[in-house]
Amino acid sequence: MSFAQVYGAATLGINGALVTVEVDIANGLPGLDIVGLPDAAVKESKERVRAAIKNAGFEFPVRRVTVNLAPADMRKDGSGLDLPIALGVLAASGQVGPAACGRGVFVGELSLEGRLRGIAGILPMAMDIAARDMEAVFVAPDNAQEALAAGRLTVYAPATLAATVAHLRGEAPLAPAVRGPLPTPPVAADDDMAEVQGQVVAKRALEIAAAGGHNVLMVGPPGTGKTMLARRLPSILPPLTDAEGLEVTRIYSIAGLLRAGSGLVTARPFRNPHHTVSDAGMVGGGRVPRPGEATLSHHGVLFLDELPEFPRQVLEVLRQPMEDGAVTISRVNASLSYPAKFMLVAAMNPCPCGYWGDASRQCGCSPGDIRRYLKKISGPLLDRIDICIAVPRLEYKEIAGEAAAEPSAAIRARVTAARAEQQKRLGRYGLGANAQMGHHHVKATCPLTDEARDLLQQAFQRLNLSARGYDRVLKVARTIADLAGEESIGAQAVAEAIHLRNSVKESMF
Repeated sequence: MSFAQVYGAATLGINGALVTVEVDIANGLPGLDIVGLPDAAVKESKERVRAAIKNAGFEFPVRRVTVNLAPADMRKDGSGLDLPIALGVLAASGQVGPAACGRGVFVGELSLEGRLRGIAGILPMAMDIAARDMEAVFVAPDNAQEALAAGRLTVYAPATLAATVAHLRGEAPLAPAVRGPLPTPPVAADDDMAEVQGQVVAKRALEIAAAGGHNVLMVGPPGTGKTMLARRLPSILPPLTDAEGLEVTRIYSIAGLLRAGSGLVTARPFRNPHHTVSDAGMVGGGRVPRPGEATLSHHGVLFLDELPEFPRQVLEVLRQPMEDGAVTISRVNASLSYPAKFMLVAAMNPCPCGYWGDASRQCGCSPGDIRRYLKKISGPLLDRIDICIAVPRLEYKEIAGEAAAEPSAAIRARVTAARAEQQKRLGRYGLGANAQMGHHHVKATCPLTDEARDLLQQAFQRLNLSARGYDRVLKVARTIADLAGEESIGAQAVAEAIHLRNSVKESMF
């Protein structure tokens, strides 16, 4: 037989895509041609496949070999098609039974000696394979636990091309891979809110933000603890649900950021890009589109330290994902959508020198310097930030005081309880936090007392709130009420939400 068909897989955005590898061997000048929109890594596989087949003890046909990757209109990238191409060549040349190759999907990179190496993106591929009711998937040992996380799929993890062929021939059947113990993520001992002295208002604001998934901006002089507070925010966030963990794991699998042998991601992401990041690095893109920092922060925290130092273009591209919870990247051959439901947590100084408004040190900036510095943050971006707080310099007694601060575990318990109430209330809409609500969700789930309604009306008129600002005040007030265990939103919750949103904005921007 001179023709064979083997199934492989590739990625498209954050999803997997089944690839049919067709191999034809014909008379003609010896050579291996790959067609079907392969990228550079796939084109280079011809040399890896040739060497792997020979070094594994098989014969590479001295004839004209043509490999077609279908569907031909989808660009294929990565090295995961090495294994199905090699098996297709062996099947077409009669060294493996073609019927045996048709009972599974094969994904893996080959070394020159024929060993299987792990690749990025196995989880979304395995999920797509499982959804198609395929029988089994063959992956490298490093990818076995990740593939098992997809469920409903028999996973084999041969170490070499020779072991794969021996299994398909029935000479040495492989045992299916089994789930192993998940590695425990390292936790820094000092990443606890108990380590932060003072800053009661900032801690309260971060608790509200964590409970509802709200965006936060912290403004204050250097050294007041803004970065320290932000880095401890993950310690009070609620645990990922199974569905959220699966989404985050798919993203990190595509990005190649999963540790070898790991299963589902269990900790919420915390991303802290440097201010030299490009707009493509922030929201994703490139010749072969890849997730950016916004998507890598999905269901977690995107922390931007020294916010005005980021290029304005980079900050502006965040406006759409902050509103929609997704990033859409359009290219000539495809339009891809990446999820980006993140909490934006930003920190900045009040002026270039950092001491404007500081009671202890005099600011050396001119009014024009301050104005230009603050104008780096656009009004539309500020309007999307729910909570804007001052983080002032601490007094000596606050720093040296012996009173123990509340630990993260106690705060996290309140946050988790509030988030559970939100999931019960918003689950029918497919939402998990108050910050994700749209206008119609706000109208349906945010009942106000008469006093709260009167207060909100006065604030709307006096503060010139936009329609977005009105909704965001209500979302924060809903979260405050959830933390207090209240069914309706009272005047106190509305007052605190208005103060958290506008007190610093009014005085600075």
